[in-house]
Amino acid sequence: MQKLHKVTACCLLFIMLFSCAGVLAQTKKKKSRSVRDSLRAAILSRDSMMRSLKRSDTSVNNLLQKVEYYTSSFNQIKTNLAKQLDTVDISTQLPRYEKRIGLIKSLIDNDKSSTLRYLYAIRDILTRSDDQLDLWQEELADINSKLIQNQTDLNAISQDSVLKILPADSSLATTFLIQKIAIDSKYHRLDTVNKKLMVKIGLLQNRTSSVYISILDLKDQIDLKIRDFSIRALSAEYSDIWDMKADEGSNFGEAFSKTVNMNSKLFSFFVGRDILIHLSGLLVLLGFLTWVYASRNKIRKTNEAYENVFSQASYVIHYPLISSVIIAFTLVPNFYDHPPVVVLETFFVVLITALLYLARKTCTKPLFNYLLLLFIITNIYCVSNLFIQVTNADRIVILLLGLASIFISVRLLPAVRKSPGDFLPHTGIVLKFFILLQVISFICNVFGRFSMAKIIGVTAVHNLWLAMAMYYIVQMIMEALFLQLEASKNSSNLSSYIDFQLLKNKFRSILTVLTSVLWLVMLTQNLSIEDAVFTHIEDFLTTNRSIGGTNTQFTFQSVIIFIAVIWLSSITSKIISYLYDVSARHKHDMDVLKKKNRTSTLLIRIGVIAIGFFLAVAASGVPLDKITIIISAFGIGIGFGLQNIVNNLVSGLILAFEKPVQVGDIIEVDSRSGTILDIGIRASKIATSDGAEVIIPNGDLISHHVINWTLSNNNRRVELIVGVAYGTNIEKVKGLLNGVLNAHNDIMTTPEPSVLLHNLSESSVDFRVLFWAADINTWLGLKSSVLTDIYDVFNNEGIEIPFPQQDVHVLMPPDSQLTATQIKEKDQQVKKVKSTDTDDTKSNPPDQDQ
Repeated sequence: MQKLHKVTACCLLFIMLFSCAGVLAQTKKKKSRSVRDSLRAAILSRDSMMRSLKRSDTSVNNLLQKVEYYTSSFNQIKTNLAKQLDTVDISTQLPRYEKRIGLIKSLIDNDKSSTLRYLYAIRDILTRSDDQLDLWQEELADINSKLIQNQTDLNAISQDSVLKILPADSSLATTFLIQKIAIDSKYHRLDTVNKKLMVKIGLLQNRTSSVYISILDLKDQIDLKIRDFSIRALSAEYSDIWDMKADEGSNFGEAFSKTVNMNSKLFSFFVGRDILIHLSGLLVLLGFLTWVYASRNKIRKTNEAYENVFSQASYVIHYPLISSVIIAFTLVPNFYDHPPVVVLETFFVVLITALLYLARKTCTKPLFNYLLLLFIITNIYCVSNLFIQVTNADRIVILLLGLASIFISVRLLPAVRKSPGDFLPHTGIVLKFFILLQVISFICNVFGRFSMAKIIGVTAVHNLWLAMAMYYIVQMIMEALFLQLEASKNSSNLSSYIDFQLLKNKFRSILTVLTSVLWLVMLTQNLSIEDAVFTHIEDFLTTNRSIGGTNTQFTFQSVIIFIAVIWLSSITSKIISYLYDVSARHKHDMDVLKKKNRTSTLLIRIGVIAIGFFLAVAASGVPLDKITIIISAFGIGIGFGLQNIVNNLVSGLILAFEKPVQVGDIIEVDSRSGTILDIGIRASKIATSDGAEVIIPNGDLISHHVINWTLSNNNRRVELIVGVAYGTNIEKVKGLLNGVLNAHNDIMTTPEPSVLLHNLSESSVDFRVLFWAADINTWLGLKSSVLTDIYDVFNNEGIEIPFPQQDVHVLMPPDSQLTATQIKEKDQQVKKVKSTDTDDTKSNPPDQDQ
């Protein structure tokens, strides 16, 4: 028994030792694990233990994560509802649009307008409302998508099964229940708010869509009315004037009441919109007025002879406010897109009032009297143009206005033909065109085409005044620019060096073109064909066309853009080169300007034109592969017939970079001499001393021998050959000549002048006089002055200047019997021959070297 106990104790001891060894080995193995692996093993161990205790407690971690996640989601949804779902602006403005659409619908239903302007104005209002409603619909759709996403997230929270499991542990269950109650409370609150917002947004979307649909219907109705009006205006809509019936037109009182009502509503609507354009128009008026006043005050302070300056700018100096009103009220109406007729007529009446006042102050009495009568006629036309319904009274008024316009214009024509200088330029042509339009209007009215007659009559008077306004605008802008340049002359600004006459000639032509285009645009507006004209022009320009049967396509729009960009780049290069010259004049004197600074403008022009070419290609949308084809064709052309042209172009680049000659240099090339005026891309201009301008290809300046007298300086050596008689003291002559040279201050001292014995000729001792002139432009005058002084000094000192003489000996036969009279005649002939020989010798002296 005791032995059994010993065996059992040994076994237990062995087992304990084995276990300790295993534990030690496992400890060593665990020490070899990383921290990450140890943490993962601990998590798995704890999860295994919890699963072994009770299955329901395994979701505690998941519950805690869900609670934290949903709490964060609730906070995010709450933030979105508070910040991103603002519809106050839409809710506030939408009733105004609903009311406006109802008003426009009533205007369209009751409209019997005799002009397209009202229809265009109403369509413009609808288009603007359409654009705003598009933005609102996009905004509401975005808000609705966010609300739907919020509702989807909330539904996912309510359907999550994890939140329905209750932990077995009482402490965990209590904590979980508290958080579950908080989540349910937030859920129900956010779910209620989100659903209410979804209903609100849905109602707003429905209202917005309803208004949008109404606008589309009204636009279709307006387009139909415009087409009907166009057809009606071209046909005989009423009976002839002698068959006019009382029931053809509306009642005058009713038409007047509806006209006042409609125009007042349109005017109030116009005033409330386009605030920025209203302000821009005010800025145009105040800006021009301030510009004129600032220039005028500066000239008064800096220029003592300011009255002479002011006499060349009579319009803007004496009538600055009227000038500003004319410019503003002519240009600003074009800033608006189809403004109502009442607004246009308001602007127009202010404009013609200002023009009439200016004509009273500056025009002759016959022209002012004509404009005064036309002013009265025009105001009646403007009132008639506001009527939205045709009446018999309106038709009679338009007929009488046409006759009156024709009468006063025909009466003025003889005075214009007699003394056209007393009137504005082209007054006769404008009057004839005006009379023609009024005659057409009268004929249309007589034969029942009243709408056409009214449009043409109103257009005639409007565009006559607008032509006058355009003329004054060009004058006023040029005068304001003249005042600006005069005000800057006494300062160091760059503008003080700009030549106004050159700028005037260029800028006036540009202004004339721009005002002419603007006048044509206004003509299309007054004829109510603006949209049709621009639509046809757009179709013509944007239609794809092909060259022959090839696949190469183009549009006239791309061609015009290409040409326009090239033209603008050419103009820009000229302007930049001109400003570069002005800047050089501002920084240097004219002598330096004539040299190297001005030649650099060739590089500028080449660079600007090259950039303009690539911009033109990019702007016109021409594919680069087509450009490659063009360049290849250009290369073939070079090989056959463009060698000289390309040679000159490349030579122009060489001249620009190498600069062997400069603008202002005096050169000699191929027996031609003169001063370089301009170095162009292909050829250069040389001004000769005779006043001619010679065009020399750039290739000749590179390949031929060129003498440049002023490459490094303007100095020139002058050489004189002076001959004296034999026997004259040589040292005395040298002294006298040196004295003459030293007496001239315009002869350079370095290099110093020199007098050398040059030659011993047949009849004289020749001296060579050498001196340097500082300026090559004055060397001929200096040479003449030196020769004059030498002659005077030699004459005073008794030094003889030899000249060739010829003796004529007359041999007479011994048997010749001459009378005294014949002998006297012979003597006179001999004297005459001697005198002729002497004169020829003086005018054509022989070569001194012979």
